[in-house]
Amino acid sequence: MKGLCILGATGSIGVSTLDVVARHPERYRVVALTGHRRIEDLYRQCLRHRPAYAVVGEEGDAAALQQRLGEAGLDTQVLHGQEGLTTVATLPEVDYVMAAIVGAAGLLPTLAAARAGKRILLANKEALVVSGPVFMEAVREADAELLPIDSEHNAIFQCMPAGYRAGHPPAAVRRILLTASGGPFLDTPLERLPHVTPEQAVAHPKWDMGKKISVDSATMMNKGLEVIEACLLFDLPPERIQVVIHPQSVVHSLVDYDDGSVLAELGNPDMRIPIAYGMAWPERIDSGVEPLDLFDVARLDFREPDFDRFPCLKLAFEAARAGGTAPALLNAANEVAVAAFLERRIPFTAIAEVIAATLDAIPASTAADLDSVLAADAEARRHAESLVAR
Repeated sequence: MKGLCILGATGSIGVSTLDVVARHPERYRVVALTGHRRIEDLYRQCLRHRPAYAVVGEEGDAAALQQRLGEAGLDTQVLHGQEGLTTVATLPEVDYVMAAIVGAAGLLPTLAAARAGKRILLANKEALVVSGPVFMEAVREADAELLPIDSEHNAIFQCMPAGYRAGHPPAAVRRILLTASGGPFLDTPLERLPHVTPEQAVAHPKWDMGKKISVDSATMMNKGLEVIEACLLFDLPPERIQVVIHPQSVVHSLVDYDDGSVLAELGNPDMRIPIAYGMAWPERIDSGVEPLDLFDVARLDFREPDFDRFPCLKLAFEAARAGGTAPALLNAANEVAVAAFLERRIPFTAIAEVIAATLDAIPASTAADLDSVLAADAEARRHAESLVAR
């Protein structure tokens, strides 16, 4: 039986992970759950799965949750903050760490899990995007297992040669075709984009995700971050990554081989597929997802992305080519800009403008270690905040 720690248990990925766990109680034991501010959700999850540890953001919330769990007869130990996250991610009884905390907040515990040699089920792309080579070096040095959970990267991993491990150049692969739904504004007239509301931006046509990720999908920054992630996961330059808009979200991604073969992974748009694959790899287990009905799908469409419509995607490709701290600068500016948009402080189209201005103002440097990466992240946040405050 494998011990599991879920970083971000109350989010959509965490909830789907617990659904898969519940289908296989003989295979997995929940050791730790984390929930930051969703205390009520975390409380209910603890009642159901009875973890040894729970982690929240603030000390006061930790004390209150500890009392409630004690009154319910649970001996779950409640921790808080970044220290608590790092503690549960490196516990000896934890074999697998689901890294599903959104944003740069998940970087430190995920990096700690890599250094501890865990199997990391990576749903937090920022951990890779921000720390890049530092994170991959930690994976290699500790011989950790890295399984991508983003549906696209998981699909690519499934299409790689037998025995492939993340972080190494794949044999005989010509390019990766990274699919994207195109989000809710794929066909919206460009002149209407400045007037897009947060409610419209978070209404993804295919996936049920959190607000930040949904906005990233609408700008296609989510796909841009995935390009950077793919370069690191599969040790390929950005020139060998092609983004393909596929509105049906049935083909999750493709791998083009030197011999002309193109392998694809298809399935219903449900995150339990990559979660179950990552948890059971190299085996396959029931995920609870309905079989794909190709007659119901009927057709598959593919389109080339338009950089005028999706300038964030262009900025991400530029950051991938620049390397060093450029991806960290990009990610930090994006997080600030998206938060400002959701708070109605800037229009939708200003997200890309804030990111571009931040990248222009702060030159990228070598990502020598975690300190240099975090310093770049902090500088980009300060500059982006000054822009949205105007």
